[in-house]
Amino acid sequence: MSHPRLPLNALRAFEATARLGSMSAAATELGVTHGAISRHVRGLEAQFGLPLLERGPRAVAPTREGARLADELGEAFARMHLAVSQLQPGPLTLSCSATVMMRWLIPRLEGFKRANPAIDLRLNISYGNVDFIRDEISVAIRNSMYHPPPNAVAETVIREEIGPVCHPDYAARHGIATIDDLARARILGCATRLGGWSEWTDAVGRRTLGITPHEVFGHFYLVIQAAACGLGFALAPRLLVADEIRAGHLVAPLGFAMGPHSLQLWIADHLRTRADLRSVVAWLRSELSGGQPGSTVQ
Repeated sequence: MSHPRLPLNALRAFEATARLGSMSAAATELGVTHGAISRHVRGLEAQFGLPLLERGPRAVAPTREGARLADELGEAFARMHLAVSQLQPGPLTLSCSATVMMRWLIPRLEGFKRANPAIDLRLNISYGNVDFIRDEISVAIRNSMYHPPPNAVAETVIREEIGPVCHPDYAARHGIATIDDLARARILGCATRLGGWSEWTDAVGRRTLGITPHEVFGHFYLVIQAAACGLGFALAPRLLVADEIRAGHLVAPLGFAMGPHSLQLWIADHLRTRADLRSVVAWLRSELSGGQPGSTVQ
């Protein structure tokens, strides 16, 4: 019995739209126009004779039938990606936040490439949840406040140390030597870690201190740069500011304390036996832990 040819492009367009809740977002992910996505979805609805999406003024949502189809398609496309990656391994992709990439990874990347010239390692900027198969991610550096997907092996590498940092002149000018002196300082916050200052006061046993940011920046790299330019104190993980402290561009007059989070490596389960990925993971583990030996990828 023959089966009709599947409209794969249309099915991909619909699955992405249903998953993202937006034709524009689906168009961006697939690298096509909004009009192309809309035509594909309308064509499927005409072929099946029923609506697949409920269209709102700002977003779309799958109908009951559409949701069932989208779930099945998502699993099918994931299996296709997995089959291809196992048959023809491609380059490795390392995912981390923009701040980790800018302030920690890239300054160390030349050393890795010099030691491993045969490994093709590509970079992906993201900091939250990730689909390792669909996004073709091999390994990710993540904070433990996020939960790894089921197709990844999570390994905790280090506890995160956090502390207030500022420009050396700022600390001297305002006489910041104790925690109570922060009352004289301008406090800078980060939108991606709104509870950061509360986490720090908890960590140092001063929960009632009640530090409130005077200004909030959108990303860690922005708030750290603001502190380095003398605009006030930023609450930052030691990992992200250690290089600038060594260079004298920042100081941490109150030191660092163990925060509630850890740094993890999320390793793609279907790739973890690859020798090149094991080399990348071993390097990341060593660099993150300050050269201390760690466990191997199982």
